[in-house]
Amino acid sequence: MRVVVVGGGIGGLALGAGLRRRGFEVAVFDRDTDVAATGGYHITLDERAQLALKDLVEPKIMQRLLASGSALRLRERDAFWDRRGRLLGHGPDLSDSASIDVDRITLRMLLAEAAGDDLHLGCNVSGVGHDDHGAPRVLFTDGAPVSADLVVGADGTHSVVAHHLAGGPTNNPAGIIGFSGRTLRRDLGPGEHQRLGPRSGLAIGPRGGALYIGFLDPVGNTALDAPELRMSVTTGPTYIWGAMFPESTSTDSLRDLHGGELKAALLGRFLERGWAEHTLEVIARADPHSVAGFRFNAASTRAEDLAPWRAGRITALGDAVHATPPTAGMGAGAAIRDAASLLTHVSAAADGTATLTDAVDHFEAGMRRRGSEVLTLAMKTVRWILATDTTLGAAATVVSTPILAAAARLRH
Repeated sequence: MRVVVVGGGIGGLALGAGLRRRGFEVAVFDRDTDVAATGGYHITLDERAQLALKDLVEPKIMQRLLASGSALRLRERDAFWDRRGRLLGHGPDLSDSASIDVDRITLRMLLAEAAGDDLHLGCNVSGVGHDDHGAPRVLFTDGAPVSADLVVGADGTHSVVAHHLAGGPTNNPAGIIGFSGRTLRRDLGPGEHQRLGPRSGLAIGPRGGALYIGFLDPVGNTALDAPELRMSVTTGPTYIWGAMFPESTSTDSLRDLHGGELKAALLGRFLERGWAEHTLEVIARADPHSVAGFRFNAASTRAEDLAPWRAGRITALGDAVHATPPTAGMGAGAAIRDAASLLTHVSAAADGTATLTDAVDHFEAGMRRRGSEVLTLAMKTVRWILATDTTLGAAATVVSTPILAAAARLRH
């Protein structure tokens, strides 16, 4: 069986690695020319995602991942603040958490290594269809078409493959514009160094402004103490922060700014909304080259709306199907779980215990449930942010625990 995977992000590379490990003939095509040149900063892999990944890659890859990951169980409980920096509540106890945070670049490089020569970079896919024999076929802007027994779209929010299958977009703007950056903990003054601490947290103010501050330390909080295996991009205590505003003409224009200019504009937006200046120090002292803007997109939270096509020999996974805002920190993990599930079902077809179409049908049914789960959690926080149009007060402490349980896992 020959499988072609369109897209070399986390889900596509995980699937390619798993297929290669099981002995399938596989080719993963991605438009990037360098796997390290990827957007995003860090992601969370919970226990389910890690178990799925163990089915997809060799043990040595998992060891290097854990040696490069920051263990949530080793950091303090997450915090919830108002716009003035006043503590409103804490998140759940993380001491028993098996989750890890890892640099997106690190994870992608490890998965690309696992995919090996089956990864083909610099390939721009223009469409999908079927050849004269009815086999799925992938079209390229600068190369000959490639046919396969199965084509899988893992090409993200603006998926060419999923658009073909659904006959249109599979997601829409979620109503929030996000901006993210990196700030070394040592660059903060004593006050903010103490207030933020070795933990993640979320602050929400009036008019929908929100600031997530994630704590990443793959060295001090390493999930596996094996320095010789470590390959993390982050080499010391770092805050990966995300500023969020409701989408509008004025906020959308910020996406045209870069570096120090964008950083200054973000600070101005928060100050206009009455935020205390000291709570913005994490933005003010960020590496200007790390600051970037992006739009949140989301698919429907209803399982029956996801993958709205008849099962066949072309399918899709990850954000191509269930595009998820980063407000639950589960998007990449869900894509990995999709990949592991598809590998299981395709293996059954290869063994002759199921037809390929039935295998895809069973996979898509599980993916719909999985996608609905993570989307429902992510959109709760999005909707709460959008609904916040007055200064948070004492009432926020009532809702802080369930909201923080979701929002404090926000990853970029």
